[in-house]
Amino acid sequence: MASPDFSAARWRKANGSGEGGCVEVAFQDGWIGVRDTKNNGAGPVLAFTEHEWLTFLDGAHNGEFTLDQLAN
Repeated sequence: MASPDFSAARWRKANGSGEGGCVEVAFQDGWIGVRDTKNNGAGPVLAFTEHEWLTFLDGAHNGEFTLDQLAN
């Protein structure tokens, strides 16, 4: 599987994120990229397939990744 190229991707972050402490997400060529906003695009990008991303969103929607769940 080829490595995704996010150089032309349109990055998005949550409206409530403010000026820091948030992540940005992009979709490019069937891949979802996640990066830290504090790096101004210069840091690493975590890349996920559509299936992996949809599975994560489903788990988040079902409360599987709340802070309480992660702390246990």
